[in-house]
Amino acid sequence: MSRIAVYPGSFDPVTNGHLDIIKRAAKMFDKVIVLVSYNAKKHGGTFTPPERVEFIRRCINIKNVTVDSYQGLLADYVKISGASAIVKGLRAVSDFEVEFQQALINRRLAPEVDTVFLVSSLENMYLSSSAVKEICSLGGEINDFVPSEIADDIIKKISKKQNQ
Repeated sequence: MSRIAVYPGSFDPVTNGHLDIIKRAAKMFDKVIVLVSYNAKKHGGTFTPPERVEFIRRCINIKNVTVDSYQGLLADYVKISGASAIVKGLRAVSDFEVEFQQALINRRLAPEVDTVFLVSSLENMYLSSSAVKEICSLGGEINDFVPSEIADDIIKKISKKQNQ
């Protein structure tokens, strides 16, 4: 039986912090599914789910990592995919409170699935997609925060939104 994990997130856009978690999870599991998921608390988003999936695919070239998207309950997707774990990255104590609550809910909905928390690397503790978008929208440099494969796409899209 292979050990499959799902790493869900909005990834709007994917950052170097996300990639760090993906790479580390890929060493722990036989297969990792990076799942671009819908977050009801985050209205819309800057990038469409297909754009986010494509960004992640361009940035990840790891044999046991795949990318998918889903708009339903994470617990349902995990069951459908055959995963036994959900991977969540933690940057700070405030992340833990929210993620811990979600882990308990997912455990209730899918008792056979565990949540694995990976603490962010020190260099990415402060990093978020929201921060990247804000820096970019104000004309700041984002190349240290996002994969080089997608930096220009992020800049173009956010600059275009600014000019509308």
